[in-house]
Amino acid sequence: MAVGMIGIIDYDMGNLHSVQKGFEQVGVDAKFVSQPDQLDACEKIVLPGVGAFCDAMQSLREKQLTDPIISAVKQGKPTLGICLGLQLLFDVSYEDGEYQGLGLVSGSVQKFDFEGTDQASLKVPHMGWNALAQKSISPLNQDIEEGAYTYFVHSYYVVPEDASVIATSTQYGIEFVSSIVKDNLMATQFHPEKSQRIGLKMLENFSKL
Repeated sequence: MAVGMIGIIDYDMGNLHSVQKGFEQVGVDAKFVSQPDQLDACEKIVLPGVGAFCDAMQSLREKQLTDPIISAVKQGKPTLGICLGLQLLFDVSYEDGEYQGLGLVSGSVQKFDFEGTDQASLKVPHMGWNALAQKSISPLNQDIEEGAYTYFVHSYYVVPEDASVIATSTQYGIEFVSSIVKDNLMATQFHPEKSQRIGLKMLENFSKL
């Protein structure tokens, strides 16, 4: 694998090809990696994902990828989580039970629950375009205007223990965390690869780190 390669972690979960195509659209080569030793050769890592939290963690463990991902982040490699990939970075998820995550960000993954509230008419999953309110400086947000719209598909959202990691928030019944940044680790609940101009700019920003 060439020096400077972006590795998209393939653990049988998610829209890998659309993420790869997103990078291609900004002129960046990104390859799928599915073995622990392949991560060593990557300069940057992307953890995408669509599906159930427990299944994703099981797949990462079976492929012996959990420790290499944690090690790569702690070594300072720029790492981008997308959608479920964001949620997997946290301590614990309460999706259909209680499941341990990678523990790279302190906090939990919770479900949207609007029953019995003034927002009961809102549909779950949250699906569609919503605006980002910028809360802190993130490399992903460079040259991204306040209130930019990105594309979401999710029923769960992250709740960090430390508010300083929140890069953007979004309103959907409640104000939820739509992206985070923690040193070299950044992640989005939305799908940059499906967010047209704004999302592609974020992928370009990540590739330039």
